[in-house]
Amino acid sequence: MAGPTTAERGERQQESSGPPPARRSGRLRLRLIIILVGLLALLGAGAVWVLYGSQWVRVERVSVSGTRVLTPAQVREAAQVPVGAPLISVHTDVIETRLRRKLPRIDTVDVVRSWPHGIGLKVSERTPVLVVQKGGNVVEVDRKGVRFATVSQAPKGIPALEFSLSSSGSSAASLRRFGEDRLVRAAALVARAIPAAVARDTETVKVRSYDDISLELGDGRTVSWGSSEKGAAKARTLTALMKAAPDARYFDVSVPTAPASSGS
Repeated sequence: MAGPTTAERGERQQESSGPPPARRSGRLRLRLIIILVGLLALLGAGAVWVLYGSQWVRVERVSVSGTRVLTPAQVREAAQVPVGAPLISVHTDVIETRLRRKLPRIDTVDVVRSWPHGIGLKVSERTPVLVVQKGGNVVEVDRKGVRFATVSQAPKGIPALEFSLSSSGSSAASLRRFGEDRLVRAAALVARAIPAAVARDTETVKVRSYDDISLELGDGRTVSWGSSEKGAAKARTLTALMKAAPDARYFDVSVPTAPASSGS
């Protein structure tokens, strides 16, 4: 009886030696991938538990910086930061919106997480450049023309905004065209542009129309400023004009390239 052929012997030898190396390597890679996926899943679950379920990264303190008129307690109360909640779950944008809505004196606010237990509230308050009389109180107006706070006493050195708008003529037309809010913004621009030496003596910024804004100084002198445009040029011209005519009582810089002064 004839023995096995060479091909048969090769097949038997291959069967006895197990799967080919390429197949074994593929199975090993698959096992490694499964193990790695499992480890990553465990790590992810652990991270979620640390961030949301553990006591290690929860809000324990709320710090406030940047306040001048407001107190840190007022800011913390308005912010309503959920003390005890997981730090990562705090919605910083919601807190920022809430603070600006509840405390209009706040101009900008940055809410930051301070790992592992803190929330920081960095605020910047509005600074008044004008005040508007309202009954027995005054309303503070910032450099953008935003009326942001009502106080019982005007801050020292801040001029009053006075509207002198008639029911007819250019005043009425200006009010209809621009609206009161825009006229307030124009007056705020003028207040920001007044030279420092003049600003100290300015008691009133008077608005008759968008193009007719004037300053009343404490010593009785007046300045016709015109519109809020070209504020820097008007400031330079006014400074030079006051030096050239120190005894004048009236100054006109509404056209900064053609200023005028009069009175003594």
